[in-house]
Amino acid sequence: MALTLPSSATSSTTNALAADARSLNALKYEAGQNSPQAAKEAAKQFESLFMRELIKSMREATMKSGLMDGAQGNLGTDLLDQQLSVNMSGVPGGLSEAIARQLSRQMGGADTSISVPSTLSLPGVTSRGAAPVATGPVPKGRDGFVQSLSATAERVAQDSGIPASFMLGQAGHETGWGKSEIKHKDGSNSFNLFGIKAGKGWTGKVAEITTTEYINGKAQKVTARFRAYDSYEDSFRDYARLITDSPRYEKAQATARTGSAVAYAAELQKAGYATDPEYAKKLSGAINSALRVQRAQA
Repeated sequence: MALTLPSSATSSTTNALAADARSLNALKYEAGQNSPQAAKEAAKQFESLFMRELIKSMREATMKSGLMDGAQGNLGTDLLDQQLSVNMSGVPGGLSEAIARQLSRQMGGADTSISVPSTLSLPGVTSRGAAPVATGPVPKGRDGFVQSLSATAERVAQDSGIPASFMLGQAGHETGWGKSEIKHKDGSNSFNLFGIKAGKGWTGKVAEITTTEYINGKAQKVTARFRAYDSYEDSFRDYARLITDSPRYEKAQATARTGSAVAYAAELQKAGYATDPEYAKKLSGAINSALRVQRAQA
């Protein structure tokens, strides 16, 4: 028989924990009795303790000395840290939801109402660069593909100067908007979004696949070795390095800064990025398509 923690008991336990971590034992016991509410409350308190230690560490690292130094000042600071940690815990999308899910699994349950977001949100705290990161495989289809990789493309665009829409469009064209990603022989993902081959100078991982090349204007199946990465962001950054560092793509890099998808695609084809005689036309269309999706999602 599951034991449900009354709201009054839950409240008193919460208040007690603000000054005494030992009250966690009571919540852990109730959670062990297969009470979903107790599991959520225990998760909240675990998060509160974590936040308290985090605040304490930040304070110690930034505050050297001051008027509040001394026993009374330290007590006041500690109480303030406790209250902040309590107020910051249990917010929607916070760490407590992940903890509650784990507790639920350990209790043999499946609380499907608990969802864990890709980022942690705290009141009054803004994290730069905390946009969702795609870990793969990306959704198949243009809109999902662009949405899942936009944050990664934007980060690389800031460093390289290549517009995010240009990279998203090319990645979409090379992979059929996620439908034909390059895989290793065991089926694992190579994270290669741009079809960059592993030449003699490449010392990283390699994925060997059968692909289509145009030889003397005719499409033929050939076996080729492609670069493999640990993440999609690695793929974007390697592509950006290729375009910005190689003299071969100097003109393409220059046109990227003009914002012209047609000119950029034309320069890539002239530089021999791909053997498809229609590559520039197809690529510029994919770039404009990615840009429309980005604007619709903005």
